[in-house]
Amino acid sequence: MDVGGNGGGLIVNNKQRAMLPNKSRGEFVRNQRKDSEGFSESPDLEFEYADTDKWSAELSVLYSYTEGPEFLLNRKCFEEEFRIHVSDKKWTELDVSQHRAHAMRLLDGLEVITREKRLKVARAILYMAQGTFAECSSEAEVQHWMRYNIFLLLDVGTFTALVELLNMEVDNSAACSSAVRKPAISLADSTDLRVLLNIMYLMVETIQQEDTADSPEWRATRETFKTELGSPLYNNEPISVMLFGMVTKFCSGHAPHFPMKKVLLLLWKSILFTLGGFEQLQNIKVRKREQLCLPPLPEDSIRVIRSMRAASPPASASDLIEQQQKRARREHKSLTKQDNLDAFNEKDPYKSDDPREDEDDNDDNDNSMEVEPFPMERDEVMPPPIPHPPSERVNFPKGLPWAPKVREKDIEHFLESSRSKFIGYTLGNDTDTVVGLPRPIHESIRTLKQHKYISIAEIQIAKEDEFQKTPLSGGEEDVEMCSTELLYQGILPSLPQYMIALLKILLAAAPTSKAKTDSINILADVLPEEMPTTVLQSMKLGVDVNRHKEVIVKAISAILLLLLKHFKLNHVYQFEYMAQHLVFANCIPLILKFFNQNIMSYITAKNSISVLDFPYCVVHELPELTAESLEAGDINQFCWRNLFSCINLLRILNKLTKWKHSRTMMLVVFKSAPILKRALKVKQAMMQLYVLKLLKVQTKYLGRQWRKSNMKTMSAIYQKVRHRLNDDWAYGNADLDARPWDFQAEECALRANIERFNSRRYDNNQSNPDFLPVDNCLQSVLGQRVDLPEDFQMNYDLWLEREVFSKPISWEELLQ
Repeated sequence: MDVGGNGGGLIVNNKQRAMLPNKSRGEFVRNQRKDSEGFSESPDLEFEYADTDKWSAELSVLYSYTEGPEFLLNRKCFEEEFRIHVSDKKWTELDVSQHRAHAMRLLDGLEVITREKRLKVARAILYMAQGTFAECSSEAEVQHWMRYNIFLLLDVGTFTALVELLNMEVDNSAACSSAVRKPAISLADSTDLRVLLNIMYLMVETIQQEDTADSPEWRATRETFKTELGSPLYNNEPISVMLFGMVTKFCSGHAPHFPMKKVLLLLWKSILFTLGGFEQLQNIKVRKREQLCLPPLPEDSIRVIRSMRAASPPASASDLIEQQQKRARREHKSLTKQDNLDAFNEKDPYKSDDPREDEDDNDDNDNSMEVEPFPMERDEVMPPPIPHPPSERVNFPKGLPWAPKVREKDIEHFLESSRSKFIGYTLGNDTDTVVGLPRPIHESIRTLKQHKYISIAEIQIAKEDEFQKTPLSGGEEDVEMCSTELLYQGILPSLPQYMIALLKILLAAAPTSKAKTDSINILADVLPEEMPTTVLQSMKLGVDVNRHKEVIVKAISAILLLLLKHFKLNHVYQFEYMAQHLVFANCIPLILKFFNQNIMSYITAKNSISVLDFPYCVVHELPELTAESLEAGDINQFCWRNLFSCINLLRILNKLTKWKHSRTMMLVVFKSAPILKRALKVKQAMMQLYVLKLLKVQTKYLGRQWRKSNMKTMSAIYQKVRHRLNDDWAYGNADLDARPWDFQAEECALRANIERFNSRRYDNNQSNPDFLPVDNCLQSVLGQRVDLPEDFQMNYDLWLEREVFSKPISWEELLQ
């Protein structure tokens, strides 16, 4: 698929709609939205960003299609065990006490020594967690019994037993060594691990789903489980730390058989459940601002982003050539240049206008956004008018979506430059004295202060500076032992290794990665023992492998983003520590490499076979698969997980580069502007917003010619990205903070601050000796036992002769 040619089939329809005689610019129809950059050539993607996809989709991605035969194997293991104790009834016909008794029997079976028997019992428990699907007639019924069975299993203590078994399997050196020696690892090498991880994932994923019909007991169970999952109860560390350990062990090559997709999915869902998603993050932010007596947030960012409209995609080279040829043939050129929003507000929506009068006067040098060709030069046949009910018209809000923000540092810089310009002196950090400054400067300062925004991070940095300056009089720091703090303490000793491991797997799963001999094999839990022999089997495996990689990218991007956001709220230096190690591990070029592909092809990829997805495949009769049905894929306009991954990676890139000039320069050095501009082809408002943010921070370094030839992109940045009132991002003025020789010093200073923070708060063994209490009592000092080395004891007489007897002592001076 050509990058510039996406949505070609939709262009004719949009052009035809634009030619309707009784349709004016003022009339906007849903899903046929228009920005101030001309008509859209492809429809907006109806994508709603959330913490996760639909529950059924999150269940289905756990299983590879090559695991399909194991559903019946799980059922067989359950029924063999079940029929020994209950011969005449189905599972769904028993009462609660019988259900509980059988769950307890299965739990006891997990403690047997024989591995084969233990695996059969684990498969029976997995069948319960999968909703005892053989006795269900619909997907809804399967999901109902899943919830019931999983809460039952949790109640009898299954999860703790599973964690112990998982620990045992992770430490199984025999399995690791045999996997290392194998030339090709397949699904069979990770059977035990996969069964355990499947049960644990289904339990975490199901319990975190809140339902209004849940009983009070279930709600209490959910909260207890959430607390336990985030606490160091399992093996004296949170479950997430154990899973991180599995990731690093896999990447080091010591355990190549680990089913990495399942580990990463369980890690993501554990972090999401224990720390909270994006709605909870917003609530924590509001609560923390109240506790610090800061003004409330100017707006709800989630709501603002959801209400945004997507901009038109960039034009391809062929479109630009065609556009220039058509412009050359024009006899008349419109003299009016009117914003579409103004047209909507001022013109009569029911008036039939001449299309010539409404045409945008597009910039000749612009190659950024699609433009509408001259109406009279279209050769398409005009369709009959399509009546639209008045209720379908969309009202566009006036004004910009975001309230502007100003930092204290910006006000200080503005005042300093004003004072040195008008008076010739400076006052340091004084932002109140305006004596001798002209009245317009007074008004500017008043406006800046009106929009001043103090972040939680600024308060945390100021408090940390105070602790460092006054370690004795500063008092004890009150650290809230929340789930985020417990997780940070757990991963702190090995955090750099964890970040490198996640990025290694992300690189291996990226669609732009070439197969290299030294890259890690992430397909251990998708490749069957016997490779496919027919074309159909090969196609099915190809879809499975691509889907497998997409799910891994989705899980890693969500893990990194959640951790960055939660650490930033908990303490900014925790966030900076993780972010700096991501930068050191080449996260910025890795994400840019990920986007250096045909991003529209990635987002519209159809790497799924819906009839093989769980729970559909266990309830319905499976139709015969053909090569045509596999090629056709599903009917969705886009792939939810791929668009979700792209937005997450863009948000991570924003987090890493915001207010960091050295990292912004990395974006410039790696030539990210054309890569990011291609990503604007995706007509989804949230994704475009984060692309435009990344373009905005580097605009001043891209040169005047780039800005001149990308004016529509500049306009989109102005419309959609938050304004900083005295930020000269669009003009390329020299920034005092952006001197290249300061870049290394900036990172080094940040690293020193992070190390001081971690040492002060978490390193109890390396306290500063200057601040330790001194023992002034002569008896206790002389009474302390001092361990002397052996060679000293052997040569004690010699030491006495040399250091004591042979040296003259002036007793008078000593006694005085």
